[in-house]
Amino acid sequence: MTRTPRPPLPTRLTTCHTTVTDPLARPLLDELTHEYSTRYARPVDLSREYPAEEFAPPGGAFLLLLADGAPVAGGAYRRYDARTAELKRIWTHSGHRRRGLGRRVLAALEEDAAARGYSRVYLTTGPRQPEAKGLYLAAGYRPLFDLSVPPESIGPLPFVKHLEIPPP
Repeated sequence: MTRTPRPPLPTRLTTCHTTVTDPLARPLLDELTHEYSTRYARPVDLSREYPAEEFAPPGGAFLLLLADGAPVAGGAYRRYDARTAELKRIWTHSGHRRRGLGRRVLAALEEDAAARGYSRVYLTTGPRQPEAKGLYLAAGYRPLFDLSVPPESIGPLPFVKHLEIPPP
């Protein structure tokens, strides 16, 4: 099988703090909707799942990683409890996967959450997303489930990670 070569990743990557309703976020939300609907064989409407204001300051954030002004990865967090941020919507554009962009988004979200005083992050991923599970394990997240059990028998896979809060 021959693989189509991916275009090179631009060297100029910037992080943009924005909102779920920003038109730049549309590719992220559209591709996530398609991916979830395809993997789980059911319709998904991300715009109805959580109100956009949950991913806005002061308790949350929504960020995009831009390559020459175009979104290539992104993610968000919202307040889970007084000391915990819940990560959501972690995404890498299908044409730019396996390049470490998801790891960069995680690091940026963790840094932002720690700067806002959160001491840990929590997230769940679906049982049909082995790439996400691998990313979170490689990034130091502790699974809150038995790794030896088939993921489909668990449902959403929860993870947690403690953060270093920067000194004031």
